[in-house]
Amino acid sequence: MQSKVRRLIGAVVCVCALGGGVTASALADNYVALGDSYSSGTGTRDYSLNSGCQRGPYAYPALIKADRPNTTLNFVACSGAKTTDVINNQVSALSASTNIVTITIGGNDAGFSSVITQCAYPLVSCNSNITNAQNYINNSLPGALNAVYSQIRTRAPNATVVVLGYPRLFMGVDCNAGTFFSTDEMTKLNATADMMKNVIAARAAAYGFTFKDPIPAFTGHAVCSSTEWLNGLSNPIGDSYHPNRTGHKSGYEPLVRSVIG
Repeated sequence: MQSKVRRLIGAVVCVCALGGGVTASALADNYVALGDSYSSGTGTRDYSLNSGCQRGPYAYPALIKADRPNTTLNFVACSGAKTTDVINNQVSALSASTNIVTITIGGNDAGFSSVITQCAYPLVSCNSNITNAQNYINNSLPGALNAVYSQIRTRAPNATVVVLGYPRLFMGVDCNAGTFFSTDEMTKLNATADMMKNVIAARAAAYGFTFKDPIPAFTGHAVCSSTEWLNGLSNPIGDSYHPNRTGHKSGYEPLVRSVIG
């Protein structure tokens, strides 16, 4: 009888230990959010977490943290960041204990914001600017992404890494006073976003990372749509052509949650 009791107690202890181990693992998420303005929250109009980098509580990393209160978030994404900035200023936040990483990067390397600015001017062609950006995306961006992704994989070998792309900004109509995008320019800029997607997805896959494409989620919610998830020309101007709060909540956050739960 005593032997049976001991075995029963031992079994209960084992089950509790296993259950405790699962719970501890669930509570131990260590999330590092890397990247540029599309990750920091530029466009959400609240930068109270870090005004210099325009990090805010309505950016998708902060929203994920709010939904996972036992997750530790190291939020280092910064508006204006290029791949070299991620390497020099952000990847040091990673460690072997990091088990979730998210990142958007590459748009600033390709000079996408300056291209959009050029295209917005009246009576000025931006075709050469678009061509230069596309040439960079095809020829130089893969190597720049390799440099970032190799650092992530080395520094956070145990992490689930979610690489996010960029949405198409336009739906064929320019409704903003003060901008003068032609239909052809908007089509080419959307095609550039598609090109960016293909390059980022390929390099992410090469490192075993999960790429999530925001283009389907943002379809129907581009600039000048009836339900915009992206800002058009804004004040301050730096908020222009970035996801608004709904874009982060309904666009980006679900993409990350589909991977990490």
